[in-house]
Amino acid sequence: MTAPDIDWDLPGPFTLPLAPQAEDIDGLNHTNNAVYVRWCEQAGWAHSQGLGLDVEDYRRLDRGMAIRRSEYDYLLPTAQGEALLLGTWLQAGDHGASMQRHFQLIRLRDGKTVLRARWQLVCIELSSGRPKRLPPEFSAAYLPAMENR
Repeated sequence: MTAPDIDWDLPGPFTLPLAPQAEDIDGLNHTNNAVYVRWCEQAGWAHSQGLGLDVEDYRRLDRGMAIRRSEYDYLLPTAQGEALLLGTWLQAGDHGASMQRHFQLIRLRDGKTVLRARWQLVCIELSSGRPKRLPPEFSAAYLPAMENR
């Protein structure tokens, strides 16, 4: 199964190929739920970097996108060595300081969705932790990725 053949929830995701390793497997002999959370974080940062913003930019601008709320729906188990593909998308939030990031994890051998997740993100001033509007650099990078959503 290739990425174009996958039934994504939304078109055009940023994707990250993954496969559970021995250390990712828990006592129930499947991928531990905390691993999925870590993978979502990795995909979010990789997507952000691909859009031109990394943690150094966040520090320089004294701004960051912080998770206000997260939801994870664990639909099916995965096992060591299984080929997986994690897709992520951005969507506009309710106001100028927020956005949403969606995730969908696909098991490639059968095309099944094994996880769906959503983060509500808010832009904060790193030095104070207070919500702030998106700086122009964030708008320039993130808003085009939200078009047609």
